Amino acid sequence: MEFKPKNKRLHKKALEILILSRRISKYLIHDLNHLDSNGSENPFIYFTGDIIKQSDSLVPEIIKAENQHFLDDRIRHAHSLKRLTNRLYKNCERLERSGSNGKDFLILLRFELKKFKKLQQHWILSL
Repeated sequence: MEFKPKNKRLHKKALEILILSRRISKYLIHDLNHLDSNGSENPFIYFTGDIIKQSDSLVPEIIKAENQHFLDDRIRHAHSLKRLTNRLYKNCERLERSGSNGKDFLILLRFELKKFKKLQQHWILSL
């Protein structure tokens, strides 16, 4: 069975965020993978994996919400999507404080997340 999203704009924006977060993470890893003089690693490197994991979960959560028969289940998945989006946004803010050269890319990702949040609000009302 092939999945056809009900809200194509939201689905497309989630895919764009996934692609963008993967590229940003790949870029940031090179800046953050060095060891400090005392041998400890940069703690911000873990947020690069978090943004990939969270952005990778956006599309499946949209699918789960749209395929539920009962309103309560759709709303539960929609709220889960909202929490994922908020965590992703927060991790972008944390990575901006890392001192990496990729700060400009993170600003772009946060801008796309703001657009996604607006689409998400309209989508929730249509569930």
